[in-house]
Amino acid sequence: MKLLLIGYGKMGHAIERVALSRGHAVLLRIDPFAPEAMGEEAWLRDDLNQADVAIEFTTPATASDNVSRLLDRHIPVVCGTTGWDIQPMQTKSRKQGTPLLWASNFSLGVNLFFALNARLNQLIRPYGYQPSITEIHHVHKLDQPSGTAKTLAAAIGNDVPIHSIREGEVLGIHSVLWDSPQDSIEIKHCAKSRDGFALGAVLAAEWLQGKTGPHTMAEVLGLDNI
Repeated sequence: MKLLLIGYGKMGHAIERVALSRGHAVLLRIDPFAPEAMGEEAWLRDDLNQADVAIEFTTPATASDNVSRLLDRHIPVVCGTTGWDIQPMQTKSRKQGTPLLWASNFSLGVNLFFALNARLNQLIRPYGYQPSITEIHHVHKLDQPSGTAKTLAAAIGNDVPIHSIREGEVLGIHSVLWDSPQDSIEIKHCAKSRDGFALGAVLAAEWLQGKTGPHTMAEVLGLDNI
């Protein structure tokens, strides 16, 4: 595949490294804040449409415009930016058929964690346990609570409390605690490196080839029917 990297920070570098290791090529990097990438002038280039897919990891303030521009050029998009409203872009993708895959977290382990959380919610709800979520991230993370925590909470429902902590360079720790007067049950995911997120994003880009409209990471991993 020929990739566009929209955002060339730490995640962009990790995605590039993983993509190259899997035999893909990076056609262009677009990031006005990265010296190794192009800025606004890149959107005027005719060769953008040679890309098989764009992988977008930027900021909540820029993601909507980036994704809209890519869809307008009928370039398939994998987007991992959280903290913004993806629904208008999913609607746009559905109407015009250009594939878009957004996920609050591309880690394979986290997506398995999502499935486990949803199943545990079904099993435990009748027994009076009270759920809560804790998420810990590095001090540079812009959105709070994290998109991953919101996804976990959405699967449980009922306004689950989310405790957000920002400290050091923590890549991401998410835990769901189910508590009762008699005992407690806790499930947790700890990220060890950005490569786990990058691998998931590249796998999503590979899977998206030939698809139309909006899709999810659960579909990529075959978890959508669990």
